[in-house]
Amino acid sequence: MATQFTISDLAQEFDLTTRAIRFYEDMGLLQPQRVGPGGRSRVYSARDRTRLKLTLRAKRLGLSLTEAREIIDMYDSPRDTGPQLRKFLNVLAAHRLALEEQMADLVANLDEVREHEREAKALLAKADKRSAVG
Repeated sequence: MATQFTISDLAQEFDLTTRAIRFYEDMGLLQPQRVGPGGRSRVYSARDRTRLKLTLRAKRLGLSLTEAREIIDMYDSPRDTGPQLRKFLNVLAAHRLALEEQMADLVANLDEVREHEREAKALLAKADKRSAVG
């Protein structure tokens, strides 16, 4: 695997726009080297590629970019340290709780929709019965 990537390489590999990658860079998630005249070109390392992959995974989990950055920053420091793992678990627990609350809200909303459907069907059946009789 290559050890250096252009912004286009990463955009193509992860099906992103170059604008999205620059946004992640602005958020401090990626830190490419600047090369060429005036440092206009970006060169991303294998580390940046991994950080982008982890960012997208965190995004799929529904984490904010700030939460993602905090967790991904752990990638750069010694692995399996207690404080880092506790922080990661705290972020995951808070996110799980938020998802569970959203799920409960969705279930309640679905129940309400089903009740309205039952009521509407019952009213329609009565209306159809009246129009068939009349």
